[in-house]
Amino acid sequence: MNKAVFLDRDGVINRKPEEGEYVTSWDDFHILPGVADGIALLNRAGYKVLVVTNQRCIAKDQLSVTDLEKIHERMSQALSRTGARLDGIYYCPHDYKPSCSCRKPAPGMLLEAARTHAIDLGSSWMIGDSEIDMQAGVNAGCKTARVLCKSEISGHVDITASSLLDSVRQILEWDAKPRIDVAKRKVIA
Repeated sequence: MNKAVFLDRDGVINRKPEEGEYVTSWDDFHILPGVADGIALLNRAGYKVLVVTNQRCIAKDQLSVTDLEKIHERMSQALSRTGARLDGIYYCPHDYKPSCSCRKPAPGMLLEAARTHAIDLGSSWMIGDSEIDMQAGVNAGCKTARVLCKSEISGHVDITASSLLDSVRQILEWDAKPRIDVAKRKVIA
C-alpha cells in the first residue's frame, strides 16, 4: 500500500481568491511560494501527491469542466517543470445542495483516490486551509495538517503550518519519528 498527501488547491497550492470569487482562468492562478519545493520533497520521500478540490464554480456555470481541466493541466505542467509531480487531481463540481459524496467534508474524493492508487489512508495526510478540508481528512481516516493565516485559530488538527512547504517539513519529521504501539508494547517505524 502507498502513503499519500492529499492537497487542497485554493489557499494551499495557489493564492486563494476573495470570498465568493473563483479561479476561472489560468491568469487567475498564482502558485504560492514554496509549493513546488514541498511537493518535490514529498515525491522524493515516496508519497503519492494528490489534489482534492471543491469546484462549486462549475455548478454555478462560471467555469466549464473542460476549462477547469485545462487549468489543472497547466498547473501540473508548471509544477512538473520545477521537479514537482502530482499523481492525480480530483475535483467535486457540485453545489452545496443536493449533497453528494465527493464534496468536502465528505471523503469521496480521497476514497476514490485511495482505491485508484492503492493508498493506505491511515498512513496518509490531508493538507488544507479550512475546517472542511480537515473534516474530509478525518472522515477518510487520514492525519491532518492545516495551513493557517496568522490570525486564524485552528480546531483539532495534527499539524498547523504557515505554508504547504512548512506542512511538508513537519509531516516528514512526524512520519520519521518512531511510534510506540501501546497494545503490543513495541516501537513501530
